[in-house]
Amino acid sequence: MREIRWTGKGLSDLERLYAFLAPKNEQAAKRVLKTLISAPNILVTNPRIGEQLFQFAPREVRRLLISDYEMRYELRDSDIFVLRIWHTREQR
Repeated sequence: MREIRWTGKGLSDLERLYAFLAPKNEQAAKRVLKTLISAPNILVTNPRIGEQLFQFAPREVRRLLISDYEMRYELRDSDIFVLRIWHTREQR
């Protein structure tokens, strides 16, 4: 069975997003974080649901849109690594 693993950068992204949203509306920030943290669970049964980003080949890196957020993840062996997550309006 596949396991979801968060990278350090993925976790830092969650902290950054919460720090940005919480001063404006803490309850909304908590809801967004809860959604973003639980979103990768769908990947356990559907790991290739996200669009493949071929520029990272030979690694299998994919992107999944979660409302207004983009999550990049990598399929490696039997695990799913959440690499990064950000609001789609952020510059990347």
